[in-house]
Formats: sequence, structure tokens, C-alpha cells
Amino acid sequence: MSQQPDHVFIIAEAGVNHNGDLELAKKLVKAAAEAGADAVKFQTFQAEAIVTTSASKAKYQKQTTDADESQYEMLKRLELSREDFQILKKHCTVNSIMFMSTPFDLKSIGMLVEMGLEIFKIPSGEITNLPYLRKMGSLGKKLILSTGMSTLDEVQEAVKILTMAGTPRENITVLHCTTEYPAPFNDINLQAMETLQNRLGMKVGYSDHTSGIEVPIAAVALGAKVIEKHFTLDKTMDGPDHKASLDPTELKKMVTAIRHIELAIGGSEKKPTDPELANRNVARKSIVAAAPIAKGELFTETNLTTKRPATGISPMQWDTVIGKAAPRDFTQDELITL
Repeated sequence: MSQQPDHVFIIAEAGVNHNGDLELAKKLVKAAAEAGADAVKFQTFQAEAIVTTSASKAKYQKQTTDADESQYEMLKRLELSREDFQILKKHCTVNSIMFMSTPFDLKSIGMLVEMGLEIFKIPSGEITNLPYLRKMGSLGKKLILSTGMSTLDEVQEAVKILTMAGTPRENITVLHCTTEYPAPFNDINLQAMETLQNRLGMKVGYSDHTSGIEVPIAAVALGAKVIEKHFTLDKTMDGPDHKASLDPTELKKMVTAIRHIELAIGGSEKKPTDPELANRNVARKSIVAAAPIAKGELFTETNLTTKRPATGISPMQWDTVIGKAAPRDFTQDELITL
């Protein structure tokens, strides 16, 4: 996703937090860019293609939108047109951030292909949709697969379908996810991300639905190469996802923290850094005289001690020095020499 192999790809998930308003969507693009995210992602769908007119809403959607409204009616309000997405893509270019959008139906996949998307995201709800997965796998694009609500066997089967359709495993990143809005911390099971990595042998990441920024930061420390997080301009807006999203200030804090963590991870070898090497003589100790020592006097546990700096004999040579005769007089605190 990034030319830098150790760079965490951060997706600011605008989703449907534009409330069907193009101008609000454009403001979300700018906020994501100012926060330092790599991409801002929307959702592309036609309500009639993804849900029956009688389908009810999820519990969290009933709590954040009109409970009497059907899922179809809600999604219809949140649609953006092809022209809207073309405008948003150009707006992303102007703001130096990658445009992404998750397609939820086959026609939307085709539209986004025509728009030249570089990376395609497969949402958790489509992980058991065979025709959808085959279409995605045939694109020859980099794919991000979200795995909320899934078992390991379902994830493995989805990956198999994608690869058989033509996508190499190295072009797929699998995201651990808990599909709950907001997701309680005790339901996150973050180590499952490591299980996915170990069992699949593929790049992994994390799509976060918690109410804070701690878990995606922890995911990066555990090896996530992609982080996805919902954000909004105002958590109090009407709409299904605003309440479980970050505001722009929180998004920026998350991005900054992730950038710090990815720098801190470094390599696996335990060795001193250049600044540490410069500090060693200041922080470590040498063998010194604990009291005045006359020439010929034997060095003992009593007349020797260890003190900074580490410019003399290392205390690791303590047993070698003890019992030897002083080659000359030493004053108190003077570094011992042999």
C-alpha cells in the first residue's frame, strides 16, 4: 500500500458520515488529510441492490436513527451518486490524500473500477458472498479484507476464493474486526489479529470500532500494517455511525500516535543506538578507589568501589582486580589502573 515497507497505511473511514451531503463529504476529505491519514474511504452502494425493502436495521442503527425507518430507507438517504464520487476523488487529489470507497454490490464494483481505484476494500458483511468475492478477486487490484463476524474457517475460505479468482496472496491484507458500534473493549480480542497472521501467512491489519484510539495504536505495536477507523465532523449528528466515530482532533491524535509507534518498533536486534553509545560512559561505572590506596597495597572489597564514569576498568573485571597489588598510589575516587 505504501512504498515504505514499515509504513502503516491509515484509512480514515468517512463511510456514510456525510449523511448524503456532498459538501459534508468534501469537508470529511479535508479533515482526513489534515489529520495525516493515507486515505479517506467512503461507501458505494445502491440501496435496492444490497437490502430488501422490508429489512430491519441493526440494534445500534435503531438507537442512532429513526427506529421506525427501514434499513432500505436509511441507506437510500445515504447514497451518493457517480458524479458525487468523481467530485470527491478530485477533491482527494487536491488535498493530497488517496480516495477509497467500499463497494457493496457488483455494479458499484464496476463503477469504482472505472474510476481507477488503486485499492479495494471488502467489507465484513460480504465475506460469505461468493459472487462478490469472485468479482473482487478477478480485478487484479490490491485488496483489503475485513473479517468482522467471521470464523477463521470463513476467512480462509474467502481468501481461497479471492486467490482462485486471480488475486495473489501478497496483494491481500486481512483486517481483524469486531462488528459492533461502538465495540466494547472486552469484545475486541486483538490477539486474533496475530492468529490470522500466523495461520494465513499474510499481511494483517485492524479495523476499529471502539470509542477511543488505544486499540488501533496497540494493533500497530502487534504488527498491523493497515488501520481503519471511522471518523466524523460531529459525533452528535443524526446518522448510524457518528456516535462510534472519532472527531477530527481525535483522528489526528491517533495518526500521530501510530506514526510514533511505527518509528519506535524498529528492528528485532537488541543493540545500543548511536545516542546510547554516547551515553554509556556517563551512565556506566568504573572501578575506583574507595579510600586512599598506597603503592603495593592489595586491592580489596573495602578499598575499592564502583562509580561513574565508565572510562576506567569495567566493574565486570572486579574479580580480576581484587587481590592484585596497587601499581602506584591512588587517591580516593581515582580510577584504578593496573
